[in-house]
Amino acid sequence: MTVALPERSRIVAERLAEAGIRGQIVVLPDAASTAPLAAAALGIEVGAIANSLVFWSDGEPLLVMTSGAHRVDTAALAGRLGRAIIARATPEQVRAATGQAIGGVAPTGHPAPLTTVIDRDLAAFPEIWAAGGTPHTVFPMTFDELVALTGGTVAQVD
Repeated sequence: MTVALPERSRIVAERLAEAGIRGQIVVLPDAASTAPLAAAALGIEVGAIANSLVFWSDGEPLLVMTSGAHRVDTAALAGRLGRAIIARATPEQVRAATGQAIGGVAPTGHPAPLTTVIDRDLAAFPEIWAAGGTPHTVFPMTFDELVALTGGTVAQVD
């Protein structure tokens, strides 16, 4: 039996197909809105989860794709990127920037492209998993696919 994808995940699936990414969106029976929950549901290391965190920086949203094993050091990252400040976005800012809810933000499928930073440590994993537009959906890809998909800048984020 095939489970129908939620609308937000269908948009993400379309963007993945357009980018030539073959990983399919998986619908999980329980929400996996944190890296440890997603890793447990998939039976993988938490570091292989590509957390999508939305921040507000210099008047615009900033998407940081970080390894589930890390916390973003916003002050250090702001310095590395030459930004005045990086602060956690509000739930309303996340929804406006991505069209998706916190806990399910995908690296793609947003109303407009987002400036994106990608944790360099994700490159250590042959396969990484990211949210598919809802807290119940995830998909696999490679580090190189993530960089190409988002046009992101690879950096140290912790």
